[in-house]
Amino acid sequence: MGGSPLASPGATRALLEAYGLATKHSLGQNFLVNNAVIEKIMALAEPGPKETVLEVGPGIGTLTLALLAEAGRVVSIEMDRELEAVLSAHAAAHANFSFIMGDALRVTPEEIAGAAGGEPTMLVSNLPYNVAATIILAFFQTMPALRRAVVMVQAEVADRICAEPGNRTYGAYTAKLALYGRVSGRFEVGPGNFMPPPHVNSAVVRIERAPMLDPATGEPLSRERLAATANVIDAAFAQRRKTIRNSMSASGFAKDALDAAFAACGISPTCRAETLAPADFALLSNALS
Repeated sequence: MGGSPLASPGATRALLEAYGLATKHSLGQNFLVNNAVIEKIMALAEPGPKETVLEVGPGIGTLTLALLAEAGRVVSIEMDRELEAVLSAHAAAHANFSFIMGDALRVTPEEIAGAAGGEPTMLVSNLPYNVAATIILAFFQTMPALRRAVVMVQAEVADRICAEPGNRTYGAYTAKLALYGRVSGRFEVGPGNFMPPPHVNSAVVRIERAPMLDPATGEPLSRERLAATANVIDAAFAQRRKTIRNSMSASGFAKDALDAAFAACGISPTCRAETLAPADFALLSNALS
């Protein structure tokens, strides 16, 4: 699997200097400068010639160039206007590349599909850490054609994504993401792989779309049921030190309805939310409806 010509300290420095960005510490970016990490990301993602890849936070295009060599199309969303000239140069050199300047959480799925010439089938990104978790869940929710995400995130976000029930890091986010996908790969990336080195450890996680099935019908949950299940998850974890019955009743669920639902599902009202699997929340949501 191919790497990137920009994935080295020298190449990154040269490009930053060429565009007058070298001294602008305001960029606040940590550029990936180890080609072996790029190769591992590409091996996990496997973007073939039929894939339309969405990338968020391309920076100077280090991962972008690796993706362009293998994917059918790449569309990147970048918020930092200082990088527009670099991305324009990549677009001029690669017919299968387009980019959108803007906030990834405000750009609509329609705008992304328009820029890419079709709905993205894959998200492959070294994500901006402050919005990484939000982006992953939002994109699986709003882009039905997205079948896989291979994303670099802060290690503690990766822990939340990968957590199993009963684990301290398992929470509402883990359970909500599990309504859409399952983790199928992970590797760690230390600070020394970046220029400048960040103060946190990173990890790359692969998530495959795997829709949660309705316990009643065996079909993927409808949009309404997904929303209702997410609401149950939020209520269950709202006060995670309390029992699930107390946490959910404090969030507005009627106690008699809860007791009937717990009995129907075989869930103990005195258990805590983190002991339940994502499928249990789908079961509970059905019983409450």
